[in-house]
Formats: sequence, C-alpha cells, structure tokens
Amino acid sequence: MKGRVAELITVAVVGIVAVLLAVQVKALKPEFGIYMSLAVCLVLFTAISGRLELLVDSINQIQTYVNLDAGYLSILMKMAGITYIAELASDLCRDAGYQAVAGQIELFGKLALLVVSMPVILALLETVSNFLRV
Repeated sequence: MKGRVAELITVAVVGIVAVLLAVQVKALKPEFGIYMSLAVCLVLFTAISGRLELLVDSINQIQTYVNLDAGYLSILMKMAGITYIAELASDLCRDAGYQAVAGQIELFGKLALLVVSMPVILALLETVSNFLRV
C-alpha cells in the first residue's frame, strides 16, 4: 500500500512541477507550454497504463467469484479506455485554446460509449422483456 501512495505522490509532484514549468515557459513561447503539457500527459499516461494490468487481474478475479459473461467485462474495460482517452484529448485541446475541438472529442467519446454499451443495454432489455412475459 505504501508503494502505491508513494507512486501517487510522485505522479502528483511530476504534474505540479510540469504545470509550473509550462506556465513559466508559456510566458516566453506559448507553443512550448502546450508541448510540455502534451509531453507530461504522455508520461503520466504511461505511468497509468502500467497499472492497468493490476486492474485487469482484479476484474478477472472478480469474474471467478461471480458468474459473469466475459464479454461484459470486456465492454467495461473498453468503456473505461474510451472515457480516459476522450477526457485526456479534450483536456489537451481545451488547454491549447481549442474549445470547439474539445467539445467534438467529448461528443464523439459519448457516442462511442453508447455504441460500445449497446450489447449490455440490449441484454438488459431482453431480460426485462423475458421477465414481463412470465
């Protein structure tokens, strides 16, 4: 547990230091501030993606306890990935001053979530329909 807290503190410190540096550099050359922000986001994304293996292992362990279709867990992972990537991309665009692009990325992310979740919604509707027929 202590290792995870230390890792979180490290990520937070890297983020704060990067923001402070980007603010200083942005005063001299605004485009370099955006590049620094992008670089730090990629570094932090790499740090986070390394922890995804633990999440997948935990989800697989939950699946052994509860009889769930593996497809539903796959959909859950896809939804988490879509959410994270869309949020990251829209935040970067918003930081760069492109709010319209950020909004379109968020809209696309929401539609992608809807499309990916459609099998779960259909299964739920089928279950409710079968329940009402009985």
